[in-house]
Amino acid sequence: MTGASPPSVASNIKKLAYSFGAVATALSYQAFSTYILYFYVDVVKLSVQLAAVGMLIWGVWNAINDPLLGYLSDRTKTRWGRRIPYIAFTALPFGLIYFLTWSPPFSSFEQLPLFLYFLTFICLFDLCYTITVLNWAALFPEMFKSLAERAEVNSYRQSFGMLGLMIGIALPPLLFTTIGWSAMGAAFGALIALAYFISLYGSKEKPAEEPQPGLLLALKQTLINRSFASFVFSNLFIQYAFTMVLAMIPFFAKYLLRVEEQKISFIMLGALFFAIPGMFLWRYLAVKHGAKPVYRAAILAFLFSLVPFLFLSSLPFAIVGAVLVGLSFSGIILISDVLLSDIIDEDGLNHGARRAGMYFGANALITRLAIAFEAVSIGSVFILTEYNPVIFTQSREYLAGLRFLIAGLPILALLLAHFLMRFYPLEGKRLKWIKEQLK
Repeated sequence: MTGASPPSVASNIKKLAYSFGAVATALSYQAFSTYILYFYVDVVKLSVQLAAVGMLIWGVWNAINDPLLGYLSDRTKTRWGRRIPYIAFTALPFGLIYFLTWSPPFSSFEQLPLFLYFLTFICLFDLCYTITVLNWAALFPEMFKSLAERAEVNSYRQSFGMLGLMIGIALPPLLFTTIGWSAMGAAFGALIALAYFISLYGSKEKPAEEPQPGLLLALKQTLINRSFASFVFSNLFIQYAFTMVLAMIPFFAKYLLRVEEQKISFIMLGALFFAIPGMFLWRYLAVKHGAKPVYRAAILAFLFSLVPFLFLSSLPFAIVGAVLVGLSFSGIILISDVLLSDIIDEDGLNHGARRAGMYFGANALITRLAIAFEAVSIGSVFILTEYNPVIFTQSREYLAGLRFLIAGLPILALLLAHFLMRFYPLEGKRLKWIKEQLK
């Protein structure tokens, strides 16, 4: 035979194609969580109070759509599978809505219409994000079974995710200062849709035959799962720490480091560029020592990497601090999906049905509370320290508040996350027994 690629090459290409979906996942969410408040509060001049209310309503919306869409995904039956159709039909609308989110037609003199537009499109953004990301992520534990294969593919996924982070976090200051926020949203929306279509080339699934429990029973079984509870609440505090750091960097750079907006990119690139090689180091450690102990080590590394932000006040030191953040956080994002996949394996063994959609939905439900916590934290500190978006030189109290928001609160959250992972049971003999039963 000639002209055919060796099976291993074809398999690797499909793994890479599937993993490319991480570009859209990371780009869409991290650009959103990093810049949406900065854009609407500091640029468009939506009041801090209305922005905080909008984010809190968005948090309630998350509580509804994440587990519901996960449940619907698990129960969907088509000849193409239960996950792939959702990705295929939502990719384009997602790209369009992403563009519109960054293109409000109202000014700061129209606070109520601006608020309603903000609220509508952050909720539509989350609907499309949940549909695509939940189903794309749910394919991961179903397509790849062993720790070695999951660590391999997740290193590809998270490397592409780092690329998405570079585009979505480091590039915006260069883009919105040159082509504008709306054009940036259009470019990102097109890339999001394209990345999900590429991921479909490497996606495969078998039609689900096992019976699924009802919605309330499925949600109850998920939330009372000890393995899931310890993981997801630890993950909640990790996500809170990460979103706080990302959301505060533009304010930190502008008001405390006093650098131009374009130079925010250097801080972001410092974190993300070094996170990619860090991913392969954490992959090696996870395969050698197990997922849980290495995950806890990565949490501690992330915690200590934030300490310099309590006192640094120059751009070069901020870049060094960002490098340490990127190296440590890469371990967390690499291993978290491996841990969740093990939880899904355990649940399938216990209940006779694989419910990846519900677990990824419930994980999103709880961890998205980090955004609500972020809104309350930022809104409270900004109001108490009398933040004023129309002046450049802020009060000493506000600058101290920035350090508390970018490092103090995240450090406390990571201490809680590390403690909660003590109670995660899937390691050693227990995990080995589950893998043997699945075979």
